[in-house]
Amino acid sequence: MLSFNYQGISNIMAQRYVRIKTAQGQTYYGLLQLNRSIQVLDAPPWLQGQPTDLELAPDSYTLLAPCAPSKIVAVGKNYMDHAVEMGTPVPQEPLLFLKPPTTITAADRDIQFPPQSKRVDYEGELALVIGELCVDCTPEQAQGKIWGYTIANDVTARDLQKQDGQWTRAKGFNTFCPLGPWIVREVSAGAKLQTFLNDAPEPVQSASIDQMVFAPDFLVSYISEIMTLLPGDVILTGTPRGIGPMQIGDRVRVEIEGIGHLENTVVPRSAPVIL
Repeated sequence: MLSFNYQGISNIMAQRYVRIKTAQGQTYYGLLQLNRSIQVLDAPPWLQGQPTDLELAPDSYTLLAPCAPSKIVAVGKNYMDHAVEMGTPVPQEPLLFLKPPTTITAADRDIQFPPQSKRVDYEGELALVIGELCVDCTPEQAQGKIWGYTIANDVTARDLQKQDGQWTRAKGFNTFCPLGPWIVREVSAGAKLQTFLNDAPEPVQSASIDQMVFAPDFLVSYISEIMTLLPGDVILTGTPRGIGPMQIGDRVRVEIEGIGHLENTVVPRSAPVIL
């Protein structure tokens, strides 16, 4: 397995960068304080956003997904045991696909189960947030292009994925990329990723993120040789073994040590999705 060049950081010490909407409809980036108030920044933090004098009270905002990327680049079968459970060999190179930005939804929002599908699966993942323009970067350069880390759920209509033979429809429904709840600058190489369903005490997925086949710096470098990565873009780094179906009414929670947890509830898609 490839090693990570990350430093450990505790949940208590980590600064948590958020994106929020006020009751008046204004959208801001900010720093989440221990009392849940928000120190507003004057720009996205990866664009050198600085703290302003504006502080928002805990009951005066709604938490959004922590960034609004131009694209979401995802990596398939990037854990060896997941490739095995899918009945396929481990890829010799990163297996890439795109999810549209309209798949993004925030923590504590609903995942809408589309009527076209009979089976919708969870896939808990570590997500990277790009901080600088990245084109043809080496892995060493790419490490400096990763601004921070958050949690994602690469929701997948598994039956449609098998039916179509390519993944755009299966991965592309609105709400199929829960993201958040915030971004931290660093994560431990040995951080554990776990996914839980409802109130079950045992996780359905559990792995250390250093078990990835291709490490984040290699992924960013590889992708940058194909397409330009822009500040705020998101890379989903793959899911470990244990994928499975969600039913309407289920709550799915993805946890990553050093970041926190991302929880969403599955509901029927009965109305247009407002993002």
